[in-house]
Amino acid sequence: MQVLKFGGSSVANAANINKVIEIVKEKIKTDKIIVVVSAFGGITDILLQCSQLAAEGNEAYKKKLHEAELRHLATVKELISITQQSAVLSLVKTLCNEMEDICTGIFLLKELSERTKDRIVSYGEILSSKIIAAKLNTEAITCEWINSAELIVTNANYGSAAVDFSITDKKIADYFAASTSTLFMMPGFIASDINGVTTTLGRGGSDYTAAIVAAALPAKVLEIWTDVSGMMTADPRLVANVKIIPEISYQEAMELSHFGAKVIYPPTIQPVSSKGIPTWIKNTFAPQDNGTVIQKETTNNTNSIRGISSINSIALLSLEGSGMIGIPGFSKRLFEALAVKKINVILITQSSSEHSICVGMDASNADVAKAIIDEAFAYEIETKKVDPITVEKDLAIVALVGDNMKSHPGISGKMFGNLGRNGVNVRAIAQGSSERNISAVICTQDVKKAINVLHEEFFETVYKEINLF
Repeated sequence: MQVLKFGGSSVANAANINKVIEIVKEKIKTDKIIVVVSAFGGITDILLQCSQLAAEGNEAYKKKLHEAELRHLATVKELISITQQSAVLSLVKTLCNEMEDICTGIFLLKELSERTKDRIVSYGEILSSKIIAAKLNTEAITCEWINSAELIVTNANYGSAAVDFSITDKKIADYFAASTSTLFMMPGFIASDINGVTTTLGRGGSDYTAAIVAAALPAKVLEIWTDVSGMMTADPRLVANVKIIPEISYQEAMELSHFGAKVIYPPTIQPVSSKGIPTWIKNTFAPQDNGTVIQKETTNNTNSIRGISSINSIALLSLEGSGMIGIPGFSKRLFEALAVKKINVILITQSSSEHSICVGMDASNADVAKAIIDEAFAYEIETKKVDPITVEKDLAIVALVGDNMKSHPGISGKMFGNLGRNGVNVRAIAQGSSERNISAVICTQDVKKAINVLHEEFFETVYKEINLF
């Protein structure tokens, strides 16, 4: 059994879907296949906009819903012959009517809960998977459609639900063991809680759906089909001479995905790595390209660095004061205050003198975080034991990632030496004990320069010498 996941760009229109169909046709010649698909490119955003407009009492949601409906109907008409369209068009119309009913309810109540939001966005994946399954069936390729929400069980944390693997793994294993089909179609991204209420796995969660299914079986391989030919040594939008990474470890891929590499959704790695399932990143529009394989162990990596990644829109919050020195519990109170409001911390640094703690987070959370921390430490601030939280915005994180960094001394020196020589000021530094990641906080305006000078130092010069690529 193999699991193939196709992203929003791969199913954005009829022409792209036909490319997907050709890939699936080749794959089913040799093995049973489970196909997981995202919503048509851009549809999830449109559905979120519709729900928000409806909650605001803005009737413009009707126009946007109509545009989404027309796009799906037009795709069906382009994909499927006129003699076989009727049932599929009727199905699409029924699902779109359901979306409109939900948005009407939101409009009348002027209220939009996370639970309702999950319900409305779930239709994107349901529509795309139903349409593609219908296309396969019209070509005499029997395809069994499965509702992912009936197999993947989560908690009720709507918007980014946590999977209950003990229930989910059994449901998936039992379902596929009992089925005699050779081709299955599943919507990504969606699940349900223990009461059967629709939940979602977070933006990018279709990758996660595919990984959950692959690990539960377990599948021989997971393939993530997207619009690039694998993971790259840096962001091609910033660096002209990037290289495709032929192979990468689970840990390296997880680090790169967390630090801005958009090719794979970060939680995807955990289920497949626990079962040792090779995961390929492939290009729907260039299926002949080899792509990148993510697996437990890699070979032929003579370079110390596997890739360079970055995250923009970062804020750095600093808690400083002589009253912190030698006093236990400051860090605990800081992180508890942030955790209560579900504010995620991306990066942490603390001086060895214990005089200051810096945390990096998404800039959109910075003002709320400052208010929360100032309140938590109100007594210490009032008595001058610590200073009020300082906030710096317009920052970014640049990270070097690689398993081999641990056995190569001088990586940090080379990184910061190159940044310094090129006038890039570093505001904070973090490195884990695994030595797999070195992260630096810099000004957003310096990101492109920083990534280019680091890429030239760690990849272009090295690969010219050893001719790896």
